Amino acid sequence: MLKTILSVSGRPGLFKMISQGKSLMVIESLVEKKRIPIYPRDKVISLSDISVYTNEAEAPLYEVLNHIKAKEDGRQVAPERLSGKPDELRAYLAEVFPDYDRNRVYPTDIKRILSWYNLLLSVGITEFNPQKDETEKAETEEVEPKDESKKIAKTATAAAVKKASATRKSVTAKPSVGKTTQRTRQK
Repeated sequence: MLKTILSVSGRPGLFKMISQGKSLMVIESLVEKKRIPIYPRDKVISLSDISVYTNEAEAPLYEVLNHIKAKEDGRQVAPERLSGKPDELRAYLAEVFPDYDRNRVYPTDIKRILSWYNLLLSVGITEFNPQKDETEKAETEEVEPKDESKKIAKTATAAAVKKASATRKSVTAKPSVGKTTQRTRQK
């Protein structure tokens, strides 16, 4: 679920991706339900791509959110926590996620994570674990056929698709080669 939830630099709150084109993305505010366009120059990051520094490596954001959810019994974090002093924010995250790197995770980061957690809960998003898309499930099922004859047929089909796409690429590449040849002949 966090894959389609976005944070946009310079814009408060979180957004849900509605559609994506070549040079434009349409997003919707989770709170206001207002749709706005986002262009390639805007800095956009999916919550599924965010990690929190730990003493050994990095932990994905969903793990931290799940720890907060467990500590708060699925309720929102108290507003006093969000406006707390830096030492209070660090102490809270140490209770929730003791392995976080205290030197590289700043109080502003902790505050942002807690506000994101509250915002996600307020709009009804309570499941933070990554889930496979239906297309990923279908691809996984295709790779592991139970019958050997199906496996051979699928391999042959995959080879045919690769050959067809290679043919399409070569067809589109030939006109540009031909134009170069014609220019060379004219000189």
